[in-house]
Amino acid sequence: MKKYILILLMFLGFFSKGNATYEQLAYSFKFNGINEEVIELKEYKNKVIIVVNVASRCGFTNQYEGMQELWKKYKDQGLVVIGVPANNFNQEPGSNQEIKTFCETTFGVNFPMTKKVSVKGSNAHPFYEWAKLNYGSKAIPKWNFHKIIINKNGKISNAFSSITKPSSSKFINFIEEEIKS
Repeated sequence: MKKYILILLMFLGFFSKGNATYEQLAYSFKFNGINEEVIELKEYKNKVIIVVNVASRCGFTNQYEGMQELWKKYKDQGLVVIGVPANNFNQEPGSNQEIKTFCETTFGVNFPMTKKVSVKGSNAHPFYEWAKLNYGSKAIPKWNFHKIIINKNGKISNAFSSITKPSSSKFINFIEEEIKS
């Protein structure tokens, strides 16, 4: 019997979402905005926040369009989309001004965008370190357009990989449920 309990505990530990200590909430973090503003997550209390690492030269770059559509459709219902340019996968080599121009002219992006940062490794932005600590490896971007969902309480409620399109019913259903809660 002890053997089965030990196996069960190991199994549950393998699939855990990190320590989930939440000594801090997402609202403790801020980013430097691409328009020279400061994006403070505390300004979005009681809203659902999607933090998505983005890149201009990626096979998933067309997801900018879907993220913009989500922002446009749900922003008045309490959704915030924050794009975080990163070159961790060598697909965002441009300057902040080049990124801004590309996003605005190619996809009409007008949701908040940060200046380019690192989203993983020893130089990761503190938000991503916090996400890793509290949600585990599922919060670490494995590629561009990885989406971290912050609920209305400032905690991570889910993370979606790059292959999940913003237009997918799975993603939209999750966002709609979060907005309603």
